Amino acid sequence: MKKRVLWIVGMCMLVMSMTVHAKKFTMTVGHAQPVGNPRYVSLEKFAKDVNERTKGAVTVEVFGEGQLGTEKEMLEQVVAGTIQGMRGGQFDFSPRLLMFTLPFLTNTRAEVTALLSSDLAKKVSAEAEEKTGTVMINLCDAGGYRQFSNGKRRIAKPADLVGLKMRTNGMKTIDMTFQAMGATTVAIPYADLYMALKTGVCDGQENPWVNVQGMKFYEVQKYFTAVNYQFHPDPFYVNAAWWKELPKEYQDIILAAADEMGKYNDQLIDENSNAAKEAIRAAGSEVYDPTPEELKAFQDASMPVYQQCVKEGILTQPELDEILKIVASVK
Repeated sequence: MKKRVLWIVGMCMLVMSMTVHAKKFTMTVGHAQPVGNPRYVSLEKFAKDVNERTKGAVTVEVFGEGQLGTEKEMLEQVVAGTIQGMRGGQFDFSPRLLMFTLPFLTNTRAEVTALLSSDLAKKVSAEAEEKTGTVMINLCDAGGYRQFSNGKRRIAKPADLVGLKMRTNGMKTIDMTFQAMGATTVAIPYADLYMALKTGVCDGQENPWVNVQGMKFYEVQKYFTAVNYQFHPDPFYVNAAWWKELPKEYQDIILAAADEMGKYNDQLIDENSNAAKEAIRAAGSEVYDPTPEELKAFQDASMPVYQQCVKEGILTQPELDEILKIVASVK
């Protein structure tokens, strides 16, 4: 009798397991970048990998080009559970991620990777997850080093920014950096930026070369300056309630695919940034490469941003010391 009971219990558990794994899941993911951008291409790879490795049990549907709204709106949809995921440099709900966007913090891909894979990054990501009700399944680079552009004059020194109205995406560290150099700032959604530049709502902007090329900002901007002043983390947010419904087997598959996606994304950025820069130059825009002395002037002008971020609670002084130590340790 005991053996029969154990057999029945075992069969029930097997049936329950088969039922759970028979359930189909849909993962709708939004982002703001156009066709050909590293985020777009790497997310298409992620979708294909997850669909194949779960044998269709998890179907990933990716909507790029801002089809689902602005980055802030998409993150709000993820938090609400309207969609399951979004990728983008949206930090309104996780402002401490801004500590990795301090101006002139890094110079190389190895330094960026060391920061984004550090224990400090894991801690800050966990804080963001708890605050937003999301799970952050990857943290890669949002597009590469960011450059200045405007439609009025060459920017060769900080004083050249004085009087210019520069677009930001609302991130404090961008605002702080421009304002430290004498510019004024205006927040404009990424999808609206081309028309804002064309109509003079703002004079200039900052973005990586691959973004500038993909969004054709060079059509409405004459002067570019290669300052490499900042990189942005690119968090992949997933709704926590949806994530917890997934069998662990599928979670593991998605995490592995997300890790591969992040590495592929960064590889694409590195492979395409210089080509994008040259394409912008070939299109007729001026691309100015500052001298080492000119670059140092930009760096010096932006240094007050570090202590301003500490003062505003984006990071603590020990965390700033840790960040600088991580970067300095990269050979």
